[in-house]
Amino acid sequence: MPVIAMNQEMGSQGKFVAEKLAEELGLDIVRHEIIEHVAEKMHVRKSTLQRYLDGKAGLLERWGTDEASLKLFKVEEILELAAKGNVIIRGRGATHVLRPIPHIPCVRVCAPFATRVKWLMTCLGTDDEEMASEEIRHNDAAHAANMHRQYGVNWAEATLFDLTLNTERLSVATCVEQIKLLLKRPEFKETPESRAKLANLTLEYHARAALRAHAKTADVKITISADHGKLLLEGIAA
Repeated sequence: MPVIAMNQEMGSQGKFVAEKLAEELGLDIVRHEIIEHVAEKMHVRKSTLQRYLDGKAGLLERWGTDEASLKLFKVEEILELAAKGNVIIRGRGATHVLRPIPHIPCVRVCAPFATRVKWLMTCLGTDDEEMASEEIRHNDAAHAANMHRQYGVNWAEATLFDLTLNTERLSVATCVEQIKLLLKRPEFKETPESRAKLANLTLEYHARAALRAHAKTADVKITISADHGKLLLEGIAA
C-alpha cells in the first residue's frame, strides 16, 4: 500500500511527475480534496480557505480564519489518507506531517527559478516574464509562510526530504523511476511497527480533531496519545 508525500515548487512540473507515477503504480493523487474536507469541518467556504493559504485573503478573511483548527484538521486529513494507503499526497505540509512514518518517502520536486518561469510562461501561453516571475514569487512566499507558521520549518530545507529531484536536469520519466527505486529500498519497507506508528498517530489526531470540532471541548488542553487502538487522555478539564 504505497504512500508518497510530495512537495513541489510552482513551475517545476511536480504535477506531471505525480500523475505519471500514479498511473504506473495505480495510486490516487490527493491535493485540493484536503482543503475541501477541512473547509467543511471549519464551516467556511473552500474558496476562502484557499485564498488564505495562497496568501491572497483580505484582512477580514485573515482575522476570521482559525489557524489552530486549520492546522489540526489538515493534519488529521493527511494522516487518514496515508492510513488508507495507495496514494500520493501533494503539498499541504504532507512531507512534514508524514516524515515520522518510516515507510513513507518524502520527495521534493524543484527547479531553478528561471526554468520555472519559462515553464509557466509556456503553460500560460504568455510572453510576460514579469507576470510569471511575480506569480511564482508570490506562490513560494505563501508556501514558505504556511509551513513556517503552522509547523515552524523551512519548506525548502533539504534535510526534510528523502529525495530531491531537479527537473531542469531530470525528465519527468527519470523522476518517476527514481521515486520507484526509492520505494523498493529496505528503508521504506512497510513493517508492522511502521503501520502501528501511523495508526496510532492517525487515531490521536482523530481524537484531537473531534474535541476541537465540538464547542464545549474546543479549547480543552489535555495530552492525548494512542497505542494499538487505545487512547490515553491526561490533564484537567472543567
